[in-house]
Amino acid sequence: MAQVLEFRLPDLGEGLTEAEIVRWLVEVGDVVAVDQPVVEVETAKAMVDVPCPYAGVVTARFGEEGSELPVGAPLITVAVGAAASTGATEASDGSAEGSGNVLVGYGTSEAPARRRRVRPTPAVPAAANGRSLADEPVGEPDDGRRAQTAGRGASGAVATARVDESGATAAGAPEAVMDGPVPVISPLVRRLARENGLDLKELTGSGPDGLILRADVEYALRAAAVQTRTAPVPAATPATAPATTPGGTRVPLKGVRGAVADKLSRSRTEIPDATCWVDADATELMRARAAMNAAGAPKISLLALLARICTAALARFPELNSTVDMAAREIVRLDAVHLGFAAQTERGLVVPVVKDAHARDAEALSAEFARLTEAARTGSLTPAELTGGTFTLNNYGVFGVDGSTPIINHPEAAMLGVGRIVPKPWVHEGELAVRQVVQLSLTFDHRVCDGGTAGGFLRYVADCVEQPAVLLRTL
Repeated sequence: MAQVLEFRLPDLGEGLTEAEIVRWLVEVGDVVAVDQPVVEVETAKAMVDVPCPYAGVVTARFGEEGSELPVGAPLITVAVGAAASTGATEASDGSAEGSGNVLVGYGTSEAPARRRRVRPTPAVPAAANGRSLADEPVGEPDDGRRAQTAGRGASGAVATARVDESGATAAGAPEAVMDGPVPVISPLVRRLARENGLDLKELTGSGPDGLILRADVEYALRAAAVQTRTAPVPAATPATAPATTPGGTRVPLKGVRGAVADKLSRSRTEIPDATCWVDADATELMRARAAMNAAGAPKISLLALLARICTAALARFPELNSTVDMAAREIVRLDAVHLGFAAQTERGLVVPVVKDAHARDAEALSAEFARLTEAARTGSLTPAELTGGTFTLNNYGVFGVDGSTPIINHPEAAMLGVGRIVPKPWVHEGELAVRQVVQLSLTFDHRVCDGGTAGGFLRYVADCVEQPAVLLRTL
């Protein structure tokens, strides 16, 4: 007899709690192999193909393209075993044991404990709010007294029902919310309710054992909106009448854009930052780069030279390669330099991280920058490649601007901004000349150091830009 296993959205790592379904790669009724990608999702970090750890026949999919799912929510159900081969290829032996593949944060060396046998039910029980329970996450059996069963309805979804000790099924009304903790598991549900001023204690969940689901919160918000629109509005005097909200297009803050908004807001809220800047003559740096590239070796990028200067400066001023632990009231100075760099892509601003940048020369840095930039453009960066930075280099000069005041990439302590390099009048060796000038700006966390340290760091960077030979002292 076939066994239906439920595959849930795995933990994608680095604290990610949700993902948006971009594209389904399988249909209901398709035969899937172990480790075959079944859905493409977009997180706040990257695009990820999610492989299924089971081989068998897809019996249901959960979520439409464009919808967001929290980690742990059902993705698909797969029928494995002999009965799954009806009208299709029989699932391979041992498919219920899992794939052994690891997708950042979850392992499948064994079949998950959340497996359940299913039996067809004649109808899909409806929740109190009119939505089918087939659209909701399936709960765990309770000591063998209550199990989840599934069957295929006309829509191809999996229907759920409760089984009592005699084996009979009953839809039943959702259980009322009991006193005590609010039955909510997902932090996304709590946040959605909190942001909309909704009291979760007033809701009756449609999930297992009265669990409040995201759909329950959204249903309550829609009902409240309808009630607000239909309620009579008292006439207001001209003096107190609110201004009419102008029309426009609302763009959801989600995915990469939402993650950037959250991080920048947190940076401004938590970090007492300050910015200093200086103009530098980059003529000699540009000549040094041209000489390196004329030697016939792999090309050295300007960003790689600036990164090499940054790592040398951080070796002299380690205060800026740190983070602040306010819970312990400690400044944590970090041994390794994991250098982030800002990259603008079609999906928005991302900050790939060059790990152990302090241990790489200019040639190795150039190669790693090129690899990560290409991955950023194609959306194939992994969460690990987008996190863990200790210092960020932001070359906004590529946008044709001279200066900026960078916002620190929380929880780092500083960011160096580099403007465009343009010919400008400059006093060189006592005479006015046209030189290649760049503006450098440093935003730093004033908790980790004072202005003297920040100024010393920035001055050293400027000296290396103006006289690249200064770097030889630290090589």
